[in-house]
Amino acid sequence: MAVYVYGHKNPDSDSVCAAIALADLKSKIGVEAVPVVQGDLNPESNFILEKFGVSAPEIITSGAGKQVILVDHSDLAQSLDDLKDAEILGIVDHHKLGDVTTSNPLECWIWPVGCTCTVLKEMYGFFGVEIPKAIAGIMLCAILSDTVIFKSATCTDQDKEAADALAKIAGESDLAALGMEMFKVKSAVEGTPARELVLRDYKDFDMNGNKVGIGQLEVVDLSILDSVKPDLAEDIKALKAEGGRHSVFLLLTDIMKEGSEMLIASDDEAVVQKAFGTAPEGGKVWLEGVMSRKKQVVPNFEKAFAG
Repeated sequence: MAVYVYGHKNPDSDSVCAAIALADLKSKIGVEAVPVVQGDLNPESNFILEKFGVSAPEIITSGAGKQVILVDHSDLAQSLDDLKDAEILGIVDHHKLGDVTTSNPLECWIWPVGCTCTVLKEMYGFFGVEIPKAIAGIMLCAILSDTVIFKSATCTDQDKEAADALAKIAGESDLAALGMEMFKVKSAVEGTPARELVLRDYKDFDMNGNKVGIGQLEVVDLSILDSVKPDLAEDIKALKAEGGRHSVFLLLTDIMKEGSEMLIASDDEAVVQKAFGTAPEGGKVWLEGVMSRKKQVVPNFEKAFAG
């Protein structure tokens, strides 16, 4: 029976590349494993897979009756809707532990690093399995993406060491240039519907009983988004209403300025000031130095919603 390896809804490059890498590793230690994704790939992920000649995983919509391993998440809201009908064999992640529970013991690798592929680099070493060149390439790109070319507050020395080691295997010498090439692809928004941009890197969270959505768009220059910003602001209001959410926040992250403008649709905008100490104006606020949803945004909002 094949084991299905998949990441969170609205898959980003780490979710995609980690699923592929873990399925490769598992297959080489005697476990039949298949990488899958919960939705269409974003332009950056497509670029990465095409660059290294790796096939895109198929989409999975149901876990019923399947054995699964989760990568890059452990929150029910971010997983398959019928996860309760699947058997979870493992979790490999770099976020806080979510609300997934299991009826049996499981293999669990959750480390405080900037990227799931950093954890996977160590797993290959632990099991004594050589990393193929193409797999090393996509893992490297996932690290560059998740750590924003090592600029994010989530980045650790382990991420940098893993990236250097993977770069040697993949034959990549200029990591900054590779990272910028990826982010230029990520920054191309012209002609893309607002909803697609909002959901490109989006997650729902349960914060003290409130459903809160947080999306992020990372670009090399915030001015790229000037023409679509009004549409984005309207769309997060619609998304909030559609899903019975208390709030939807969209981070527009400028990787060169190293900060984010947050667009806000909320039942109570005061929660933003409570979380960041800055009052929003006109449904938005600039957050200097904020680049990581995981480390700099989610924890602040969780404290604010907790009272």
